[in-house]
This record gives sequence, C-alpha cells and structure tokens, in this order.
Amino acid sequence: MSSSAGPNVFAGFTKLCKGLVFVLVCVHVAVHIFPTSLTYVALIPARTIPFGWNLLTAGYIEQSIHGILISTIGLLFIGKLLEPIWGSREFLIFIFVVNLLTSLCLFIMAISLYYITMEENYLYMPISGFGGALSGLLVGVKQIVPDQEFSPLRIKAKWLPSMVLFVSIVMSFFTEEPAETCFPILIFGTYIGWIYLRYFQRKQETKIKGDPSDEFAFSTFFPEFLRPLIDPIASVFHQMMCGRSESSIETRGYTVGSAALPGSDSIEASRRRERGARALEERLASDRFAAKGRTTEPKRDGSEKV
Repeated sequence: MSSSAGPNVFAGFTKLCKGLVFVLVCVHVAVHIFPTSLTYVALIPARTIPFGWNLLTAGYIEQSIHGILISTIGLLFIGKLLEPIWGSREFLIFIFVVNLLTSLCLFIMAISLYYITMEENYLYMPISGFGGALSGLLVGVKQIVPDQEFSPLRIKAKWLPSMVLFVSIVMSFFTEEPAETCFPILIFGTYIGWIYLRYFQRKQETKIKGDPSDEFAFSTFFPEFLRPLIDPIASVFHQMMCGRSESSIETRGYTVGSAALPGSDSIEASRRRERGARALEERLASDRFAAKGRTTEPKRDGSEKV
C-alpha cells in the first residue's frame, strides 16, 4: 500500500504548476548557494536602473524557507482549480502580469518613501517574493467559486483574499520581517489581480473582457457595513477604467448579430462560477476516491479489507 501512495502525491496538479514550482525551488536554492546573485535578481530600487530585469525576476525569488513552502503549496492547489478553467496560456499570462506590475508598484513605493524620509534603507533593501502572484490567484478563486467553503475553518472563497491581507497585517506586528517587504507585496498583488480580472481578462468563449458583475465589485473585499463608504470611491475609478467601454458594449448589445446582449456579462459571470464549482467538486471527488483507494487492500478471496 505504501508503494502505491507515492505516485499519487502530485495527482491532479497541472504540469505548468509543477514546472513553476520547480523553477521557484531551483531559484531559491541557487540564491542561497550564491548569495551575491540576490543583488542582481531581487528588486533593489537603487539598482533597478540599469538592472531593469529585476522587475521581472523579483517575483519568482523566495528568500525564506516558509516563503517557498507557502508559495509552492499555494501554487499547486490554486493552479489545480484555476488553470483548467482559464487555460494554461491565460494562467501564465496572469502570473507574469501580476508579478511584473507588483514589482513596478513596489519600486515606485520605495522611491517615494525614500524622498519622503530620506532613508537609504528603502533604496537598498532586496525585495522579492511570489506572494504577489499568489494573492492575485486567490482573487481568481474568489471570482470562480465565491461561495465555496474550504475546511477546516469553513471560510468562503470570496473572503480568502481579504483574510490573507488581514492576517499579514496582524503578523507584521509579531515578526521581525519588515512590513515593507511583505504586506505591500500582498496588497499590490491582490489589487492588480482584481484589476486584471475585472477589466482586462479576455474570455475564451466571448469577445468580452473582464467581469463587471456586482458580485465581483471592489467593495466585496470589505465587510457589508463598509460597502456604502467604499462604493462611491470605487465608482470613480470604475468610470475612469471602463466608462466608455461600457457605453459601447451597451450600444452593441442592441445590435443584431452582436457578440454581447444586455445582461450577458452577468450571465457569463454566473456560468463561469458554475464551471468553477463543478471543476472543484470533480477534483475533490477524485481526491477522495484516490485517498479511499490507498486505504483499502483486496483480500485473497476478492473482497476488500479496510
């Protein structure tokens, strides 16, 4: 029985996610073997010019053991849900875009803090981590299966991004790791992931971009009692991002033969969530079946012995 359990350890995880995990682990090991390489591949704002490639590489470097464990486990399980729904190409594009823009926001933040405080520590502190992409992927889980509960805490998927940010704030008061290297990565990754999914992700089935449904509005990241305060502020940014595109979509919706009809965005969002829920149920069922198969063995007479 023990020999049959080994091959099933990574059952169901996609090849792309396992490949990304391999890259993260190899880079983590390489950085520890050659510590000086961190100055070239991590985000060090004072050296981003001329070493501009650190905006691309910083998102794939985990400097700590707990960081690499969280990133690899989270990538495998979240990718197991999202990649079959999005497709491998879109999944990879999402990670690349979120990591790049998160690094760019961190660079701007570090430069701004330096000019405000005149402390050179903000310019030379190596910043890196896959947390930005991981928190962005949690937003994707919130979008696909918002009402799915995850054991053992029975937390609904729509609250996962907010819970991660809340926990990171609390932990920043009890850990030695500087807040400017952890919490900003998570908050930028969450916000950029939401912006991409809300306004730019192109659906494979239709030509419509983004997810304008009310269930995926920015205020849904906050408790119910705060939403009346968040909605007016978020609506200003919403008009800046897609005010014109919304009017053009509505105009095309009343045209015969157009790709979109009034209300089609909400219907598409519902269908996407249904597909996500079905995919999650199928994967959970396959995992339970695999686990049951590993805990049973056949008797000599053909019956099963648990």
